[in-house]
Amino acid sequence: MARIAGVDIPRDKRALVALTYIYGVGATTSAKILEKAEIPPEVRIKDMTEEQVAKVRSIIEKEYEVEGDMRRAVNMNMKRLMDIGSYRGLRHRRGLPVRGQRTHTNARTRKGPRKVGGAKSKSKK
Repeated sequence: MARIAGVDIPRDKRALVALTYIYGVGATTSAKILEKAEIPPEVRIKDMTEEQVAKVRSIIEKEYEVEGDMRRAVNMNMKRLMDIGSYRGLRHRRGLPVRGQRTHTNARTRKGPRKVGGAKSKSKK
């Protein structure tokens, strides 16, 4: 299993797909990386030479923000929005959808499981 940017890349997958296991690398970025490294996208990771893996590793380290750095940047962006008190920051803070989606019926992923708000039974005196 090749290790790139601190992530174990699956050996049996095509290089184009395998690189997407790295946080911050999608299909388009993966294709660009392989193009710069002059590696065909359909080659499997197990068939790549150590030099090819090293070339991909160096391209990612030099030109792309991935894994920990990318996660940190995303969190800092959210924190900045919260600190300046913007509408988007408030939505992040409250755990609600940020991009204008409806919340009356949907948004369960963001809001979490349903909370039961039934009537309380009267206590006897």
